[in-house]
Amino acid sequence: MYKTIALCMIVKNEEQYLRRCLDSVKDKVDQIIIVDTGSTDATVDIAKEYTNEVYNFAWVNDFSAARNEAIKYATSDYILILDADEYLDESSDLKADVSSECDYYFLKVHNIFSHNQKIEHTSIRIFANFKGLFYRNRLHEHLNNLDEDKKAFTSGFGKSYLYHTGYTDEMMQDRDKQKRNLPLMLQEVKENPNAYNLFNMGRTYKWVGEHEKAIHYFKKAYPLSTNLIIVSDLLTNLSHCLVSLKREFEALQILNDATALYPNETDLRHTQALVFSEVHYYKDATAALKTCLQLGDQGITVTEGNGGFMAYYRLAELHEKNYRLSLSYEYIIECVRIKKDFMAGIAKYFEIVTMASIPLTDVYQNFNQIYRISAIKELKVLLEVLYALRHPILNRYLNDYKINPEDNVLVIATQYDKQYDKAKSMWLGMANIDAENGEDILLLALILKDSELFELSRSYLNLSVKEAKVLRSIIMNHEIDIPKYTTYLENILEKLVDRLLILQEYEIFQCSLEYIWLGSLELKYNTLEKMMRYGFNEVAIDLLVKLFEVNPNDAKIIRLLGDACLNSGYLEDAQLLYTKLLDLCPEYSSYERSYRLYEQLEDKEMMKNIVDSIKNKFPLCLWVHEIAI
Repeated sequence: MYKTIALCMIVKNEEQYLRRCLDSVKDKVDQIIIVDTGSTDATVDIAKEYTNEVYNFAWVNDFSAARNEAIKYATSDYILILDADEYLDESSDLKADVSSECDYYFLKVHNIFSHNQKIEHTSIRIFANFKGLFYRNRLHEHLNNLDEDKKAFTSGFGKSYLYHTGYTDEMMQDRDKQKRNLPLMLQEVKENPNAYNLFNMGRTYKWVGEHEKAIHYFKKAYPLSTNLIIVSDLLTNLSHCLVSLKREFEALQILNDATALYPNETDLRHTQALVFSEVHYYKDATAALKTCLQLGDQGITVTEGNGGFMAYYRLAELHEKNYRLSLSYEYIIECVRIKKDFMAGIAKYFEIVTMASIPLTDVYQNFNQIYRISAIKELKVLLEVLYALRHPILNRYLNDYKINPEDNVLVIATQYDKQYDKAKSMWLGMANIDAENGEDILLLALILKDSELFELSRSYLNLSVKEAKVLRSIIMNHEIDIPKYTTYLENILEKLVDRLLILQEYEIFQCSLEYIWLGSLELKYNTLEKMMRYGFNEVAIDLLVKLFEVNPNDAKIIRLLGDACLNSGYLEDAQLLYTKLLDLCPEYSSYERSYRLYEQLEDKEMMKNIVDSIKNKFPLCLWVHEIAI
């Protein structure tokens, strides 16, 4: 015989969401109880459309009191708890879930964030009536199922799941509300310092940006949580706070231990990969992300994609950082295939194919095979990405789909399609130009060596008189008398260089290098690194050698020159440079670079020496304990 189920809700001013919630559950429960805590909108009227059991309860700053008020009216065998901004998946079968007659059940909750991001966690949402189960805590209320003076309750996992939409941008803007709740939470922790209260205290401090205090409460909660369902989420949150305070190696120590204890928690493993990447342990980061792909999206708390499209995206990023564009391309293709509305993945795809200098016709054909547009939303996402990237293929899509865009989008598409004279006429004829387009007009002025366009761009660039004078000389290809570039001016030059490479305007880029060479060492370094990413290793090597001759002990120059030599197959030169780098900068990344070099040289003795050094110097590195040479 089926067990009966009562839905028990507390609500206040939920007219926007309540009907969706009740529609999802009305045919799956036997009783609906709604306790209103002071609505001033149509919430009560909507509730009465679904049930006669609508009660008023004066709010006393205590969520558990309101929850307990609702459940006291329940006459069914089991109680289901939902909030108004939640709703059951239509496939849910609550009666099947409770057929095993456990005392309480965990259900999966899919939290939907803005931009279609999802995080899944597990929460007790169904529990037996008349068993002495009730809620505690003014805030972050929870059942008393773990009270020491209670008998051991039995638990199970239901197959039903629900969606929670309370984390959209609009709903999460009010951090002041969290701060207002702090006194209540602190009082709760003082009265009842259990694992859940300490954990929630830490999460609240993390949310308001007080990471040191958050760490304090997470560490207090951990010894009380080792047998609780929250433990992996606690460790993930603790690690995030440590990283926010630049304490990455403390986070790694925790994550290395945690992933060994909880090997099937994808979010823990993904966080470990991100921290490895942050400290340049790229081999370990890669291994952790591959493990995420093997696990898939699983665990008590799961961020959508951490075992799928996001892991592919991070792997593409890692290989791009190490100048392995072919591998990066393979991973980003999988990312885009899996998640068509993931804008960062689409952007990364076009960045990679641009750096690889793949012809636009091939890019267009290949992308259309990967990303088959079947809805207006997908086309919109693609066009937004291409506009933000200023990608030359934007105009092709506008024409093929007969899109009539706003003037600023059309002129950008025209300009980056290399229709420069037409773009000039369009800019000069536009009545309203967005400030963000000042740098686009400046780029066109540089390409055409056009003073009229330069003057137009000045209106949107906020240049000082001196900066304008220097920039005019660069645009018009005139000599500069002992320039001193400001940081702002160097940022503009970096962007111009980047867009010249995207447009494959190599002759103009070559001329611009003369002006780059008059800037700071940082500007030169950044430009040369960008050239290497676009495959100009030989030119970069020639220029880096000149920098090295002047700055023979600069670790950044030695590192970049060594990378360039390694990428170009000059392995003996790379060996000399990496050996010097190990002397000047004996950090982990120098050893990993040297290992890659000796791998290519097939020098097993030196590979073993590097591995032994890493074991001694960097105890948090994992891969060296798993490799056999």
